[in-house]
Amino acid sequence: MHYKEITSTQNQLVKHILVLKEKSRERKKSGRFIIEGQRELMLATKAKYKIITVLFYAELISEEILDTLISPEIERIKISKDVFEKLAYRGTTEGIIAIAETKAHLLNELKFPKKNPLIIIAEAPEKPGNIGALLRTADAANVDAVIIANQKGDLYNPNIIRSSVGCVFTNTIAVGETLEIISFLKAHKISIYCAALQASVAYHTQDYTLPSAIVVGTEATGLSDAWLQQATQNIIIPMQGDIDSMNVSVAAGILIFEAKRQRNFE
Repeated sequence: MHYKEITSTQNQLVKHILVLKEKSRERKKSGRFIIEGQRELMLATKAKYKIITVLFYAELISEEILDTLISPEIERIKISKDVFEKLAYRGTTEGIIAIAETKAHLLNELKFPKKNPLIIIAEAPEKPGNIGALLRTADAANVDAVIIANQKGDLYNPNIIRSSVGCVFTNTIAVGETLEIISFLKAHKISIYCAALQASVAYHTQDYTLPSAIVVGTEATGLSDAWLQQATQNIIIPMQGDIDSMNVSVAAGILIFEAKRQRNFE
């Protein structure tokens, strides 16, 4: 099959992709972002993301594999080694780079598949690696939703997509401000369990079998007062070493899997 081909790193589409990768403002303005890797593209397609264009380096990916990843109507562009190396974020991109449309992740559009949802909420996470790890934890536990409060960056940062190994696509995600999220939880009669040092009880003493949201903050500042004041209960992981905190994704994993254990991993 004959494909359009790009061999110059000065091509306008190549420049546009580089800007999408590097600039959050451009991703938000255009409503588009970049996906690298076969697994990530497969997960995005499964999650019904709209794929606009796929660029591929034929030395690393065959047409047969390409056919299993994307539908025939999606534009395919063959690229040279120089272009691929210019665009690839990592060496294991597997020869494929796609342009896709972002999703809105509106809080008021969040729907739960069951009557007793289990949600994880992160307030103001900043480090892409932590956000990616949190999304991997959420996927592993198959939580009903991940909510980002007071979002700092955007979910389509290449570092988040990479560190989440595509779990940014597998999770149901919503974003919003702390106060509107608290109102949303109360309206849906979802109990709020905040990981905090103040006025806390050991996390394993609580019942998470009813609709529950587990809320975590940053290691540096913890949660804002609004969460602590509105919590059903503040919870704490008993620490047995010399420090009083741990990585946010690790803490979230401990808390969320205790809830899953109580729910018989259902």
